[in-house]
Amino acid sequence: MTEKAQVKGSYWLQTAPGGAPRPALAEDLDVDVAVIGAGVAGLSTAWELTRAGRSVAVLEAGRVAAGVTGHTSAKLTALHSLVYDKLRRTRGPGGARLYARSQSEAIEHAAGIVEELGIDCDWETRDAYTYVCDAGRVDELRAEAAAAREAGLPATFETETGLPFPVAGAVKVTGQVQFHPRKYLLALAEDLEAHGGRIFEGTTVHGLDEGGPCRVSTESGATVTARDVVVATHYPIFDRALLFARLSPRRELVVAGSIEADRDVDGMYITPDDNTRSVRTAPLDEAGRRLLIVTGEHFTPGTGDTRERFDRLSAWAGEHFPGVDLTYAWATQDIDPTDTVPLVGPLHPGAKHTYVATGFGGWGLSGGMMAGRLLTAQITGEECPWSGLYDPRRLRTAVREAPSFFKTQAEVARHFVGDRLRPAPPVDALPPGEGALVRVGGDRLAVYRDEAGALHAVSSRCTHLGCLVSFNAAERAWECPCHGSRFDTDGKVIQGPATKPLERRDI
Repeated sequence: MTEKAQVKGSYWLQTAPGGAPRPALAEDLDVDVAVIGAGVAGLSTAWELTRAGRSVAVLEAGRVAAGVTGHTSAKLTALHSLVYDKLRRTRGPGGARLYARSQSEAIEHAAGIVEELGIDCDWETRDAYTYVCDAGRVDELRAEAAAAREAGLPATFETETGLPFPVAGAVKVTGQVQFHPRKYLLALAEDLEAHGGRIFEGTTVHGLDEGGPCRVSTESGATVTARDVVVATHYPIFDRALLFARLSPRRELVVAGSIEADRDVDGMYITPDDNTRSVRTAPLDEAGRRLLIVTGEHFTPGTGDTRERFDRLSAWAGEHFPGVDLTYAWATQDIDPTDTVPLVGPLHPGAKHTYVATGFGGWGLSGGMMAGRLLTAQITGEECPWSGLYDPRRLRTAVREAPSFFKTQAEVARHFVGDRLRPAPPVDALPPGEGALVRVGGDRLAVYRDEAGALHAVSSRCTHLGCLVSFNAAERAWECPCHGSRFDTDGKVIQGPATKPLERRDI
């Protein structure tokens, strides 16, 4: 990875910083609906509910659209890699059609919002492709094209693309979208507030009482009383239906840099080959240059050397796009459900006024917009044709889900036990800029040595469910491999489901 790429983070955050922070919740509040989380799912839900006449409060631990949504590759498409052939087999042709329709209508709805509000968010219509270079997988692509077409998408099988290298085959779906997600969501937040909605940043939620009405408690002690509550924190911060057992975290890396306009790939591309590679471009400057965005190298948080993964991704970009100047590098985090389909609906079987949106499997933009419409329909008492497809309480897929379910739990158990048996290096062996789990007395601590040589020590136990964290050297963060919680070098929560920091320790 180039030195420049190491310096800059997300392009979306750099080019749409969002102004001064909104105030945190400081006093008790009564509203119709409390939405926890201000990413695409949370803001879409809050915006829809406000337009439906509900009073809404959005509670965000960080900044609006600065978490997962601020680090996405920003492809808005109903072509989700190789999902339709699997859905046709596991949910039947009807389930696949509902999936395609729900995702496509979400995109069309977003296009209407962009036009209505006049949002300048680099909205561009592009064709989406899922491709392979391995000739042995062509039949898989042909089956996917047929399944996507049967589901109602304008899908075709192709052998030619706009990529600067040959492919063995590709599924093509026309009329999809790429855009600047943060510009879109910041505009959505402003319009939400203009119509009476309220957004509180820097507000960490710690508790949820599902009484009548519900009560949401925050770190500051202030409470929000609401008839309905939506948990849209990417990975749910509350587990009241064993959702943790049905979700697994996955990180992916992104590198980006400028290319000439005549080298634009004119489409959005993804392949399951090479540990995933995703390619798209975005408008960059008045000279017409484009920003090439390459995503891939997915891995479980807290495992392996992230710097090596960045180097591999950068090398791939340089090999296929010679001369690209990689000036941005960042990472995003996705949540995969064990049965492919996101979990959107009632939080648990007994829930009457609490809802969840999670498990978008890397397709959170169209999925989050879909969730906003679905949850609004459920809260306002309207019918939604795909409620059953996304219902978190679904049981009919339990048998099909079992292998993935047990694999996920075995991986969690392996980390919970095995990570405690790993040898710990001495503190003196830590070089500047590195972190490791070390033994100090009888404790295993997470210790980071900064560039000045000072040590920063925190508890190594994740405050979510107690797994041991591991150090991500490229992003300088402590990560939990069990459920994906992330902390900075002083223990502050960067990403949930953990809501409390790692305890500071003295050395």
